[in-house]
Amino acid sequence: MKTINCEKISEAVCSLTEACGALTPSCVGAMRAAYEKERNENAKFALQTLLENAEVAKRRGLPVCQDTGMAVVFVRLGQDVHIEGGTLSDAVGEGVRRGYARHGYRASVLDPITRVNTGDNTPAVLHVEIVGGDGLEIAFMPKGFGSENMSKLYMLTPSEGMDGVKRCVVEAVKAAGSNPCPPIVVGVGIGGTAEKAMLTAKEQLLREVGAPSEDETLAALESELLSEINALGIGAQGFSGDTTAFAVHIGKYPTHISALPVAVNIQCNAVRVAKTAL
Repeated sequence: MKTINCEKISEAVCSLTEACGALTPSCVGAMRAAYEKERNENAKFALQTLLENAEVAKRRGLPVCQDTGMAVVFVRLGQDVHIEGGTLSDAVGEGVRRGYARHGYRASVLDPITRVNTGDNTPAVLHVEIVGGDGLEIAFMPKGFGSENMSKLYMLTPSEGMDGVKRCVVEAVKAAGSNPCPPIVVGVGIGGTAEKAMLTAKEQLLREVGAPSEDETLAALESELLSEINALGIGAQGFSGDTTAFAVHIGKYPTHISALPVAVNIQCNAVRVAKTAL
């Protein structure tokens, strides 16, 4: 049995919030590649501006975007770990509270009914997976809502098959247009129940941008959908052009014989993810 104090968890989460000020290396790489091949001058200028913005943010310790998102935290908790000094949820919340205050990030979280701001960007959205061993892994994703608002859930019938799945994903991106600040990463969850499909879609946004699925069938589907989405011509920041999406990342989960759930969760051009292990 391994014991981890809540304070250690809070400080780890606090450190991870620095992700708000830096794009992931794989995102920067995808953006540079898109810039090099872009033929539309307006889109090329937009990509150049995004790259310059990321460089300035990193150099000056500023947020990449004014929307420092709602904190989404994924924890893989070993069943042989004992957390002392409080609850995991409280420890994560304190880390988010501390990190957003320390860096001066915008507080964007409020009560959905009264619209009164909580003032410290808490509570976080916490997903916990219990795994074997005595490890504790934390992934932090500040999810901006220009992209989050474009989420879609489709409850298809099995007869609609893969053609239906592809139609829904492309339809979701087309309907989103320039709202999620493209180029985007498209997370897709196929199967499970309604909520499992949505969670599977969001989990795909933790992957390295452009890294294909280890499942060959899904990897082929990702490539096919990426081509179809980029053929839409929405382009960087909606200026038209060659790159509407950097990548399509697909995950799946077994589902009921009478169901085919498809969830789409879109990430804007500012992919901000940080991970650690305790």
